Amino acid sequence: MSLLAFDLGGTKLATAVFNKEGIISFREITPLENRKGAEVGELIVNRISTLSDVTEITGDEIKSIGISVPGIYFSKKGTVWAPNIQGWDNYPLLEEVKKVSGKMPVTVDSDRSCYILGEVWKGNAQKCKDAIFLSVGTGIGAGILINGNVLRGSNDIAGAIGWMALQRPFEKKLSDCGCLEYYTSGEGIARLTQKILGEKKHYSGEFRNKPIEKITSLNVFRAYEKKDEIAEEVVNLCIEFWGMACANLVSLFNPEKIIFGGGVFGPAVSLISKIKQEATKWAQPISIQQVDFEASGLQNDAGVYGAGFLALKELNS
Repeated sequence: MSLLAFDLGGTKLATAVFNKEGIISFREITPLENRKGAEVGELIVNRISTLSDVTEITGDEIKSIGISVPGIYFSKKGTVWAPNIQGWDNYPLLEEVKKVSGKMPVTVDSDRSCYILGEVWKGNAQKCKDAIFLSVGTGIGAGILINGNVLRGSNDIAGAIGWMALQRPFEKKLSDCGCLEYYTSGEGIARLTQKILGEKKHYSGEFRNKPIEKITSLNVFRAYEKKDEIAEEVVNLCIEFWGMACANLVSLFNPEKIIFGGGVFGPAVSLISKIKQEATKWAQPISIQQVDFEASGLQNDAGVYGAGFLALKELNS
């Protein structure tokens, strides 16, 4: 008996076949290669058809499918809003997948929900009933586990903490992605660095010979390690914002753990202790002493493990 899991991102589709113990027997990464709209759905459908044929030949039949999607999965409608996939404003993913899955159960959920579920299954949230996965990459989101269940909200949008308000007054530039995401996502870090560098009149640091428009968040963290003044300014601001955001999460939800993942954590994983120090200034004083801040135990595989866990839970329900 096997479980088929997909983790869809903005640029690639990760696929894995698990057994019920969470051991991977097959995995692959397929670039989206500028696919959009129905083409992305067709890619997932084709992989289901191909892998179902293979497993029937080997005798290790797939019994359940789980899919992690970027953005929001509307469970009542079976549709997906994914801002980094063109044409997925209200894409009927569940309907398309069920055309080839037959009677096999299919479960879809948002990537942030899958991240925390992956950590619960095989990562750093095992045995936790209350934990939060803070994902920082192109965007920012939080998978929130409360008493063993993922918090979804009335319309499946809970955890969109990129919109967490952390400063005043409001500025129009924050409308598209929110305050926290604007400043501390991967794109936000690069954008802020570019802005500060463009305003510097006298500068001889790590970015002096690099075109401003080519600066990435990875460049910023590497320059931070070399004590570049601009990188230190940007990263210290990020630590403040991440610390404030985590303090709010701790005060609201009293979790056992906050787990950091996504592309930025990664290179920012060494900052977790400083984020905890900042959060301690702001958070409910008893709760903050009870929570652990940790890096993801699954790193880039958290989403696909979460999708596998979705498939397993549906099979066992």
